[in-house]
Amino acid sequence: MFVRQGRRNFSALAAATLLSSHGVLRASTSPQRVSIALAAHNSLYHLPLVLAEQLGYLKHEGLQIDWLECESGIEAVQAALAGQADVVAGAFEHVLDLQTSGLSWRAFVLQSRAPQISVGLASRRAIGMKHVNELKSLKLGISSLGSATHWVAQHWIKQVGLSTDAVQFVALGAGTGNVMEAMRAGTVDALCHVDPVLHYLEQKNELRLMADTRTLSSSQRMFGGPLASACLFGKVEFLQKRADLAQALSLGVVRALKWLKTAGPTDILKTVPSHHWMGDRALYLGALEKLRESYSLDGLFGTDAVQTAWRMRALRMAQEAGPLSALERSFTNQFAQVAKRKIGN
Repeated sequence: MFVRQGRRNFSALAAATLLSSHGVLRASTSPQRVSIALAAHNSLYHLPLVLAEQLGYLKHEGLQIDWLECESGIEAVQAALAGQADVVAGAFEHVLDLQTSGLSWRAFVLQSRAPQISVGLASRRAIGMKHVNELKSLKLGISSLGSATHWVAQHWIKQVGLSTDAVQFVALGAGTGNVMEAMRAGTVDALCHVDPVLHYLEQKNELRLMADTRTLSSSQRMFGGPLASACLFGKVEFLQKRADLAQALSLGVVRALKWLKTAGPTDILKTVPSHHWMGDRALYLGALEKLRESYSLDGLFGTDAVQTAWRMRALRMAQEAGPLSALERSFTNQFAQVAKRKIGN
């Protein structure tokens, strides 16, 4: 169905509830509904979650998903804060922002270890350009302010030494059609966005790639290490009271991550809905291969990846990273560990 628009460790009682209630969920005669807010649903950013649904893993765990389609990651967070969704699929840095604002939210299964976001300059603006510092009055398209695309764009601007006065951010939303139209109509001079749309425009010679965070090596170059990125997160209260749902979601995603390790092109095309391909299956597969290594292997939040996210947030906020207690409260590996043991990932 589509609609438009604590501490890391649980108590022994909560852990027992997690294991026992999951069996109740699977035994239920009717599926349990859970609502997930997200942006760019059709992008490769959310591929493990899409696969979990398309392969029937979520249904197998007794879940029926109500998707809340949003125009940006921050809009998805705001929808969840307003009680319109149980879970958000989005950037891990949102959880850090929530935690440091005094809100008890926690990420519980990781989809990717790099943002998979790229910066591309329109070919018309790149003609004759010798250095990025030559750019003046750059209109840079992002999904919205406060989104992962905005954060990556800000970091790139600092890294290449562009003056902040030289860049105007233009919020385009997450829809592929809007992004393509804005680039082709000249509404923006550059884009900071996810694949496959950036890869598509790059292959069509409509933009020149300036930077990317598609791989672990490119994440290392831009951020200094892997960076916990796409994940599922929710209120700590929800994770404690409905541990069965969080566990079922984690099982579905971790199974999809395992499937993705060995899936071939034919498997991908048979599973991913054709409207995700942007009309070109070869380009879609090419985009996937460029970033495939950055998907999580098992849904677990690695120490390096979460600490890199913590440092990058501090850099973005122009402040000291601060004590790690807020970081430690921002994620749990409990659900993914149970899933990993169960499926032998």
